[in-house]
Amino acid sequence: MIQIDRQRSPRDLLPGIDRLFALSATKIRSIESTWDPADGAPVFTVEGRYRARGWTEWTQGFQFGSALLQFDATGEREFLELGRSRTIERMAPHLTHMGVHDHGFNNVSTYGTLWRLAREGRLDAGEWEVRFYELALRVSGAVQARRWTRLPDGGFIYSFNGAHSLFVDTIRSLRALALGFLLGHRLLEEQDAAVSLLDRLVQHARATAQYNVYDGRKHDRPDVRVRVAHESLFNAANGTFRGPSTQQGYSPFTTWTRGLAWAMLGFAEEIEFLEIVPDDALQASGGRAAVESMMLGAARATCDHYIDVAAADGVPYWDAGAPGLAALGAWGDRPADPFNDREPVDSSAAAIGAQGLLRLGRLLRERGDPAADTYFQAGLRVVDTLVDASGPYLSVDPKHQGLLLHSVYHWPNRWDHVPAGASIPRGESSQWGDYHAREVALYVMRLAQDAPYLTFFGPAGVANEDAARSASGNTSR
Repeated sequence: MIQIDRQRSPRDLLPGIDRLFALSATKIRSIESTWDPADGAPVFTVEGRYRARGWTEWTQGFQFGSALLQFDATGEREFLELGRSRTIERMAPHLTHMGVHDHGFNNVSTYGTLWRLAREGRLDAGEWEVRFYELALRVSGAVQARRWTRLPDGGFIYSFNGAHSLFVDTIRSLRALALGFLLGHRLLEEQDAAVSLLDRLVQHARATAQYNVYDGRKHDRPDVRVRVAHESLFNAANGTFRGPSTQQGYSPFTTWTRGLAWAMLGFAEEIEFLEIVPDDALQASGGRAAVESMMLGAARATCDHYIDVAAADGVPYWDAGAPGLAALGAWGDRPADPFNDREPVDSSAAAIGAQGLLRLGRLLRERGDPAADTYFQAGLRVVDTLVDASGPYLSVDPKHQGLLLHSVYHWPNRWDHVPAGASIPRGESSQWGDYHAREVALYVMRLAQDAPYLTFFGPAGVANEDAARSASGNTSR
């Protein structure tokens, strides 16, 4: 369980965050100078060098999006030009990729970040450049929404496994639908049937909350207060729920902690987005009260579970039910040990989950909820662990291309590198771990500096105007 050992403020973490971005610059340059685009997208490191892994190209947006985050944090224009040029040159195939559920990962991290930077006045982009990014985001949101399995009471965006498969990961890719809606777009299906991207966003979130987040109140009888299933399986012909499953976790009945982290961040971000959506636009989805209650319940449940299953310093092991944890004794009462010989930790889950804790804490603070400080302080505790100069997580070796060490990709498939003499993976990095370490560091940096609040949809005032226009059907500017 995360132990809040002292009260922290975002400003307290600035020295570690500055160090993170100083190290980050070297890593980005190293990958750019050595990576062959013909190999696909870099996925994870082996002995400190990034490698591809043929499954899907879901990490390319993190590669180029990292350069944009580096610019956002430091103002170094070389990283803006790198991220912008690579997005324009190489990301177009991801916009119309019909075979994946990863549009929010690839396209919001690149086109979406460039669009946000323009809206914030950080990027000097002409009208046509901004419209180019907007068109890309409209297309991506519609393509994402098209991967649709109908349920008796809604539906979900199905994973690359097929129409029967609901992944918990996809909750964070809903940003693609959110931006498409914000820009006034809709999906047109057979015979010009118009589909609301906002309604599909809400329906997918509802299905995830109902079927992937187990809290003892629905279709499950868990032996813990709450857990998260990586995958839910359905009969695609009639939408009947069949049971939980997993691809990257230990079992369907344990919590794969990176999946938990995706849910934490995804639900928290979408609640922030809904705050700018007019009430009328949510009526077709059940009304604001019902939608927010559903999402807030899932955000609380997942963040509570993370606090319970992470180690004392906020870094979790790769699966909360991994069998080797029993041999580690009271592992939850002490800092995570990436050098143990039983089960790997997953620092990438920590980087993702920390942002979920922080966003939920801030959201609840604005609503006067007394639990807000618990979530916010837990999030700061995790970030402090990751950026600690004396800790094991930041990669200080200039020859190591990764930024955040001790990330795990697919341990059940044994895709992760195990160094000689060890029995579990350690010391390696992933594109999503590095990206989310940068993203949560930028988030905390902005809080510490009283800078504009970081959201994927940009400045609140402008976003409110766009949401109102979209809801009214008037998308002219």
